[in-house]
Amino acid sequence: MDYKEHIQIINDYPVKGVQFKDITPLMQNGEVYQQAIDEMAVYVKSKNVDVIAAPEARGFVVGCPIAYTLNKSFVPVRKSGKLPRMVVETNYGLEYGKASLAIHKDAINPGDRVLITDDLLATGGTIDATIQLVEELGGEVVGCAFLIELAYLEHGEKLQNYDVYSLMTYN
Repeated sequence: MDYKEHIQIINDYPVKGVQFKDITPLMQNGEVYQQAIDEMAVYVKSKNVDVIAAPEARGFVVGCPIAYTLNKSFVPVRKSGKLPRMVVETNYGLEYGKASLAIHKDAINPGDRVLITDDLLATGGTIDATIQLVEELGGEVVGCAFLIELAYLEHGEKLQNYDVYSLMTYN
């Protein structure tokens, strides 16, 4: 299936010069959304994972249904101040600024095989921060899966030691 047919490109959003890839039309088509998640789940299953982790918020729309499909646990990685228990945190750079992410200290056990999902791989900052948190807790990141990869942006160095799967690639 050509999933790109279900992605709407919004020019100059959120800032001038950016071509935002809107996944909402894909998610609004239940059959297409299900097929996309099922296709990603095949890759995730091949990695023999214990845990699926994803940064908020759009990572949840990929990670949760994959975790459900494969009967695996799901770990949310949230913005600082959003998790109620003891956390570990990290700061990172975004395409348009800075941010921080947190994960519950007891969310990942040492040795857990973790796969990280998100809707979009751009510069890799968010995923790199998520990887740092998982590894700080002793998890082994066995792969990263994305609906969309923006191959024209520099992210390879951050993720060069990790297996990356993308359903769609924009060059």
